[in-house]
Amino acid sequence: MNTSPANGEFGQKPAGPIVPKTANEALRPEAGTPPPSKRSRASRSQIVVFLNFVVSCILLAVLAAGVALYFGKQEFNGPGPSASGDTFLVRPNTGVQEIADQLERRGLISDARVFRLGVRAYGNDSAIKAGEYQIKPNASMHEIMELLKSGKSVMYSLTIPEGLTVEQAFQRVAQQEALTGEMPASLPPEGTVATDTLRFTRGATRQQMIDKLMADQKQLVDEVWARRAPDLPIANIDEFVTLASIVEKETGKSDERSRVAAVFLNRLEKGMRLQSDPTIIYGLFGGKGKPADRPIYQSDLTKQTPYNTYVISGLPPTPIANPGRAALEAVANPSKTKDLYFVADGSGGHVFAATLEEHNENVARYRAFQKKQADEAAKAGAAPAAAPATGGAAQ
Repeated sequence: MNTSPANGEFGQKPAGPIVPKTANEALRPEAGTPPPSKRSRASRSQIVVFLNFVVSCILLAVLAAGVALYFGKQEFNGPGPSASGDTFLVRPNTGVQEIADQLERRGLISDARVFRLGVRAYGNDSAIKAGEYQIKPNASMHEIMELLKSGKSVMYSLTIPEGLTVEQAFQRVAQQEALTGEMPASLPPEGTVATDTLRFTRGATRQQMIDKLMADQKQLVDEVWARRAPDLPIANIDEFVTLASIVEKETGKSDERSRVAAVFLNRLEKGMRLQSDPTIIYGLFGGKGKPADRPIYQSDLTKQTPYNTYVISGLPPTPIANPGRAALEAVANPSKTKDLYFVADGSGGHVFAATLEEHNENVARYRAFQKKQADEAAKAGAAPAAAPATGGAAQ
């Protein structure tokens, strides 16, 4: 009995037909897997080299970016190059790149690219506000960015003092170099400009300032006129502003205004002429004002002008200046006195009188004071000081 395994047992494939081999063939080793060709080895070597190059470039780029980021941050937060600082104007709709370039040209930052990238890194591309900014000495780019982001612009002032005419007020507006735009072609009526201080940023227009001053004055006049005493001998709001402008020009002392106003109101009620020196000046020189070296002559008292209250009855046709709040309040609610006269006292104020006799005594004392001053000046070899105006109602 044959006990050898049959063909195909133990998972072996059936053997094919047996081909007899020669002794040399039987001893020759069988061929294995052929080695790769020279072309395949070269291809695999180039891929490895390229991948190594790419990885190296990436690592170098990451390293360079890290170094650049470190030094860029140091420069962004470090002291700036400007030892003195300066103002810097950001115009509306100006981009970050243009702002950075301007800052570098002005010597306020060291590198526009670092500033631009820093602003973008903080997400402030659209946060910078138009305006004029005061950059402090050696301010860092970070500090400049925060300043431009804050909108805290440099503020300028325009001051219109009490008693200026409209023409004089407009000259101040025209001469303010931080304002832009042209002046109006014509002047508004006298007395319609507020005596106030306006705060503004560079680039505001002159027309905006004028509109604001006129609107504020109208509001003020309407407000004070609405609270006036019921028995004023004044026909309308225009006469109210006109008399307030005369009071404004007669005295700069706040504690005298209501009493000066009372003198003029008492005179109007009695049909007396106001006899106010400032009305003479306005009649002669108009809104330009009297030259500083031009005194009032005795002959000026009789000059025929529509404003000379020594020759006309009642009030002038228009105000002679822009009255402030205090003068308007004084006319709206004057002191309750019987005074009809006042004259300078030599110290910047006035003395008041209810009768002509008392007034003449006050005038005599004032003239004696003037003479004493002139004598003392002559002894000292100096020219006497210009005498202050005698004020209203000298006769």
